Amino acid sequence: MTITQAQKFVDDWIQEHGVRYFNELTNMTMLTEEVGEVARIIARRYGEQSFKKTDKGKDLAEELADVLFVLICLANQTGIDLQKAFLKNIEKKGKRDKYRHKKNRKLRE
Repeated sequence: MTITQAQKFVDDWIQEHGVRYFNELTNMTMLTEEVGEVARIIARRYGEQSFKKTDKGKDLAEELADVLFVLICLANQTGIDLQKAFLKNIEKKGKRDKYRHKKNRKLRE
């Protein structure tokens, strides 16, 4: 599935299963909440925090997919072609960072 297809899929899903998109402020808040859930899993799985009983069974893939869904909702409702924006961003990074990371000694430690 391309990013463009994912945007269409989410839009179709909203039209079929939702009443409408939540407003941009609500979706931004939901995005923040979903990123927080990803952070909680990462902190416990890869960081130094221990799991609580309520953390058991939390799935990182599912939480990342939640982030992606809300991100796509925000792009759709603000008229952003995420595929085009992503490719433009990668091109920018390719030019700006062509040698930057390879020269960074901190990355070799």
